Amino acid sequence: MKIRDFFTKFPDEASCKAHFKSEREKQGIVCKRCGHEKHYWISTRDQYQCKECKYRTTLKSGTLLHGSQLPYHYWYFGMMMLTGTKKSFSALEVQRQLGHRYYEPIWYMLHKIRYAMGKRDDGYKLCDEVELDEGFFETVPDKENRDRIAKELKENDGKYKRGKGSQKQTTVLVMAESKTVEASYKYRYGTNKKVGHIKM
Repeated sequence: MKIRDFFTKFPDEASCKAHFKSEREKQGIVCKRCGHEKHYWISTRDQYQCKECKYRTTLKSGTLLHGSQLPYHYWYFGMMMLTGTKKSFSALEVQRQLGHRYYEPIWYMLHKIRYAMGKRDDGYKLCDEVELDEGFFETVPDKENRDRIAKELKENDGKYKRGKGSQKQTTVLVMAESKTVEASYKYRYGTNKKVGHIKM
């Protein structure tokens, strides 16, 4: 979703909350006490009440937002910032954009979103044609690698290696699934292929 489309669809807290509620109800509400699946919605408390045992479940309970005091709009904005562009944003930048006073809640929110995205990706299995290649990604070295890199830089007059084997980059195996599709036009280069899931 593009940033402009996001603010059109989710302009305020109420729109985000209504969307979250509708998505939650599609998944179904299960009572933690008796396992019953039919509930009443109590709008004054933002809670579901079990028809069987009267146990109440909050809207955020058992979801990614469980235990969070941050507004729904913060969570939706955080998800958009992480997925709406090719390059991600830091927690500090998201905090600045939201105008939130404290850094830690925003960092924790983004950490939970990234964790959920990783868990979701683990469920996918690559199928059709799988293509393999290596990619080079800039990484922040840990303490052990920092010492090694400092030694290599000293030997190389303070200059990083260029291209493959650079100290700034880590080699990552990339696997992408693709399948040939029928198209009404021909691509300029290569075959008509549609990319599916990617694992790295």
